[in-house]
Amino acid sequence: MTSTEARVPWVARAVPYLPLGLFALLGASLAYVVRLPCRTGGWNDQVTTYTNFCYTDIYPLYFDRQLATQNPYFANVPFDKQVEYPVVLGEVMQVIGWLSRALERDQVAQGVRFYDLTVILLGLSLVAGVLLMAAVAGPTRRWDPLWYAISPAVVLAAYINWDLVAGALSMGMLLAWKRRLQVPAGVLLGLAIATKFYPLMFVGALFLLTLRTARWRPFLITMGSAAAAWLAVNLPFMIFAWDGWRRFYVFSQERGVDWGSAWLFFQNKGWPILGDGDVSTLGMAALVIMCAGIAALTLAAPRRPRLAQICFLALAAFMMTNKVWSPQFVLWLVPFAVLARPNWKSLVLWQLAEIWYFVAIWLYLLTEQLGRDDLGIGDNTYFTAVWGRIITIGLMMAFVVRDILRPEKDVVRQADIDDQAGGVFDKAPDRFTLASLVK
Repeated sequence: MTSTEARVPWVARAVPYLPLGLFALLGASLAYVVRLPCRTGGWNDQVTTYTNFCYTDIYPLYFDRQLATQNPYFANVPFDKQVEYPVVLGEVMQVIGWLSRALERDQVAQGVRFYDLTVILLGLSLVAGVLLMAAVAGPTRRWDPLWYAISPAVVLAAYINWDLVAGALSMGMLLAWKRRLQVPAGVLLGLAIATKFYPLMFVGALFLLTLRTARWRPFLITMGSAAAAWLAVNLPFMIFAWDGWRRFYVFSQERGVDWGSAWLFFQNKGWPILGDGDVSTLGMAALVIMCAGIAALTLAAPRRPRLAQICFLALAAFMMTNKVWSPQFVLWLVPFAVLARPNWKSLVLWQLAEIWYFVAIWLYLLTEQLGRDDLGIGDNTYFTAVWGRIITIGLMMAFVVRDILRPEKDVVRQADIDDQAGGVFDKAPDRFTLASLVK
């Protein structure tokens, strides 16, 4: 924030953000409307749930993970009934469960109340994420967060799971880093990782740009703060509820190939090696290769890449090589994709692919899980949706790589901006590049 901005009353500075907040509220409300057919009873009938495209994890997990009766980490329940999420998210679920039980006596009514209260939290998280993203984007790109506020893919996926909470924390981390507030940035990053695991990919992005600029002190302060925040919320559960705490990590390691992943296609089609190998090893190897490529690109580019570009590439690589790619994962990528390359053509193409996948997965489950061939779709049609996402995200990655190698093509930098989210990286000179090794 400049000294001129600091002298402007905060109310005046907030006025330009008001329309974005209202659009985000509209998106949150539309997401609620999408699931009304299920909220009024459809969740108790899978055919109704899938044909109305209104599935959510929130309602069934209230019962299946014992939130109606017990703490998700300390409960004496079978391992497969424990909450398979990091502790911040698990305790958010627990607190909302307590409120639901206090407000309703009937367990079915508690489940609906649990959903409604969770939706309020997620809606507020969407609004917060949009406003924080606008602050990150800066005044020249202030309207770009509309993609996060009201894009159809976000509206459709918003309330499948709790991902919007991690999204708000991630945007808060990015804004704190932009404003060179290293301790708050680290705390928010640590909390984001303790909510959903994917923000861990941003550590690599910060490290690579630190390596190029040699701005080690801010990086180390941020990482120390992130580690402290992560330990502060995890350590009590590690000590007093080890089995409940480790459920997420065991589940992530042992989980097989699931919906949305390219590995499911390879298995379904019986591809050699890719279809019959150890997917955990193959996925990790593919991620390492892609991250190595991102590292080489970051250190070899003629001009230091923007932080949002590297975060986007790292997160997209993580999603594309994962064993599972759920419909709600679109919420992870939207803000970083827009900050990395706010080009409407590629974003529209990707959003159409995400919408098609959202429709296809529920129609496919009608066939696969319920045997309703008359209502659902088969393997080949479903896998067009799987590859639609992979290809369109791959195209966006290719354009971001092009922008990094040819900075004059970067629409953000055409506004005489170096790195709108870079913080200490903004306008920082290079200290280490691959080219410097051969001099």
